[in-house]
Amino acid sequence: MELTLCRAKIHRARITDANLAYEGSITIDDELLRASGIVPYEKVQVVNVNNGTRLETYVIQAKAGSGEVCLNGPAARLGLVGDIIIIIAYGRFTPAEAQGFVPRIVAVDENNHPVR
Repeated sequence: MELTLCRAKIHRARITDANLAYEGSITIDDELLRASGIVPYEKVQVVNVNNGTRLETYVIQAKAGSGEVCLNGPAARLGLVGDIIIIIAYGRFTPAEAQGFVPRIVAVDENNHPVR
């Protein structure tokens, strides 16, 4: 048996752009990706605190230090610039691996820069 756990989270980031014309995904500042351990093209769940929507998509890397968090393609309909979101990456673990596992959680400031 495998368990699915939250392995990484970017907590309370702000949407900086929404690009409906793009093919799809979420673009995230590389500084946040490195801090969280989330990698480009990884599947993530995006939870919008402002409107309650949840979506799954994959990650595209933005310039480090840019603070960019952009919903692309159809996802752009699920959030407005300034909305607060939580970005979650999951992993599969055996019960033994799950014991004592601690996810990497990155809180951000109002400009989407990591604070812890």
